[in-house]
Amino acid sequence: MKTKAVALVTGASSGIGEASAKKLLAAGYTVYGTSRRGGKAGEGLFPMLALDVTDDASVKAAVAELIRREGRIDLLVNNAGFGVAPAGAEESSLEQAKSIFDTNFFGIVRMTRAVVPHMRRQGCGRIINLGSIIGLVPMPYVALYAASKHAVEGYSEALDHELRTRGIRVSVIEPAFTKTQFEANNVEPDAKLPEYDQIRAKLAKVVAQAMEGGDSPDVVAEVVVTAAQATTPKRRYTAGKAAGQLRFLRRFAPTSVLDKGLRKNLQLDTVEDGV
Repeated sequence: MKTKAVALVTGASSGIGEASAKKLLAAGYTVYGTSRRGGKAGEGLFPMLALDVTDDASVKAAVAELIRREGRIDLLVNNAGFGVAPAGAEESSLEQAKSIFDTNFFGIVRMTRAVVPHMRRQGCGRIINLGSIIGLVPMPYVALYAASKHAVEGYSEALDHELRTRGIRVSVIEPAFTKTQFEANNVEPDAKLPEYDQIRAKLAKVVAQAMEGGDSPDVVAEVVVTAAQATTPKRRYTAGKAAGQLRFLRRFAPTSVLDKGLRKNLQLDTVEDGV
């Protein structure tokens, strides 16, 4: 009897992480989710391990517990992350910038370093990192979030080349706006300036409108499963129609066309922001 593949999904208490865990469970994986608080035995469809991706000891303990229970790990889905509400780049302190990168990028690095030795010994494994189309087509006024997702893109592609000969593949998923609590949980910039008050208020409305037409988390979760099960996985997958369109424009449209379209959609040239 074939042993079920074991998957670990970070940030699985809600949104894309939870949807991905459920889809993987339905696809036949033995699934473990993580959240900062973890979960009680018997709760939910899959066990939840306590994990803080910004804490080395927590990462080590969570992966060690998974290996103790299952003896292997076949798939890691790095989903944990957060963003800053739309604001000027200069409205976030260096400390806040470091905090964003500590979760969105270095959290992935910590998790990868913890699981790769086990995958190497097995001679196989998959790592799927949740990026964003903003990591490919940067959106103004979320500069630090975009930068963290650019880092994920570069790290994932380089890592895939490094590990491929060891039977391990790495892919990044690029969603656009997705209907989750992600935006609701955005932190506010910690160094607000009055020069940006008007554009912040304007963009809050624009983002809210975009979210109304956003994709379901299940759309992204289905792409996660596709990447996990692909015989020859791609390094990058877009998730949803809007992400696919933006990727196409990034690749084929003149830079000026993409630039004008981005500013028009975000209504940037209709606001005097004092900059």
